[in-house]
Amino acid sequence: MDRLDLTALSAAEIGSRVRDGRSTAVDVARAHLARIAEREPVIGAFQEHDPGRVLAEAGGVDSRPDRFALPLAGVPVAVKDNVDVAGYRTRFGSLAVCAEPARRDDELVKRLRAAGAVVVGKTRLPELAIWGFTHSALGVTRNPLDESLDPGGSSGGSAAAVAAGMAALALGTDGGGSIRIPAAYCGLVGLKPGPGVVPVPGGAEAHWFGLSEAGPLARTAADATLMLGVLSGAPVDLDRPGPTRVALSLRTPSPIARMHAEQQAAAIGAAARLRAGPGGAEVALADPPYPQGLTGQWMRRWLAGVAQDADALGLDLSLVEPRTAAVVRKGRRVLRFTPPRGGAPAAWRNRFLAWMDEGGFDVLVSPAVAAPPVGAGAMAGRRYRSTLVSSATRVPCTQAWNLAGLPAAVAPVLVDGRPIGVQIVGRPGSEAALLTAAARLERRVVPATGAAAPRVYA
Repeated sequence: MDRLDLTALSAAEIGSRVRDGRSTAVDVARAHLARIAEREPVIGAFQEHDPGRVLAEAGGVDSRPDRFALPLAGVPVAVKDNVDVAGYRTRFGSLAVCAEPARRDDELVKRLRAAGAVVVGKTRLPELAIWGFTHSALGVTRNPLDESLDPGGSSGGSAAAVAAGMAALALGTDGGGSIRIPAAYCGLVGLKPGPGVVPVPGGAEAHWFGLSEAGPLARTAADATLMLGVLSGAPVDLDRPGPTRVALSLRTPSPIARMHAEQQAAAIGAAARLRAGPGGAEVALADPPYPQGLTGQWMRRWLAGVAQDADALGLDLSLVEPRTAAVVRKGRRVLRFTPPRGGAPAAWRNRFLAWMDEGGFDVLVSPAVAAPPVGAGAMAGRRYRSTLVSSATRVPCTQAWNLAGLPAAVAPVLVDGRPIGVQIVGRPGSEAALLTAAARLERRVVPATGAAAPRVYA
């Protein structure tokens, strides 16, 4: 075997090497296990991890007669803890969940393994996947770009595993930004697909009253596209024209969020990148018609959905974090007195799409988050109200698109040499177009005009 660092390769490059025999799946697995042994004690991305199981699974890929046709041959994939993987427990980030190891894979994991992927472990999340940071009684997760910071959440462990080179791809879920927020904070590409594109974990028709979808986290848009094709069951073509007309908005639906200058600079620079060059897009500064009470409509579904999860798990609320118990109690009241209905999401989606039609926009570009991440473990012991206010001020940009049921992606641009996530929102069925735009933005330098003082990332 050559001395190439296999953990630095893209998923597409790993798959190509394993398919043509330049590397084996076991070679790839060993390299990633060595990286996990090196970085995981500090990063804390994984909830469960079994090196022996990983090597056995990789050996199985090498012995498959169809190895030469597998799109993810030997590619190490991390799976968020709220998705079942055979042989691993699903703890939902909670000490109160005394789970037995899953007997079978979730449909999404079946599809990944059928495509040749090797599951390297289950990744951490906040309790019940509620928050936009990753910390619980089961441990603290750190951002590989700066270990003093949180990686975002709730798919923070998944994002940290990919950003640290411990996995080439990761599976996340997103009910209010849980893929896009950690993608933004960890310098990754993340996609929340629209409804029906990727199966909902657990075989459910919907989760959190239609808010939650599963999707990929990757270092490149091409890798996210490759994984989306496997998860959706149909190959996705990234080779397509970019957007022709882009709406740029620096506004958030939250009345209390203050957009930091570096986030504004990233979005403005991203729009300029999409405009530059032959065939570039026309860009217009335009704010979506966010309705009054939009955040409240999302919150009612979020609260009620978490309550349903807690009841399905039989959680003893005396054993969970006080803020988790508060969310569950509030959600139970919503379910009892004003259960969510479909009218508000449909009205908001139609209103937004009408605005897109009127402006002739293909995509909306905006900041992905309003502020940098909190410190690693900084949210420990916070009560419900304090945690909610912190979330509303730092990560208010993503929830609107879960409520609307529209696809949204995040891609990193470079501001003063640091990756800052930018969000791209599209029409129903535009996942491939969003990833095409993400490919044009990822790791591209944009001006830091008006940006805040530099924050140093390791």
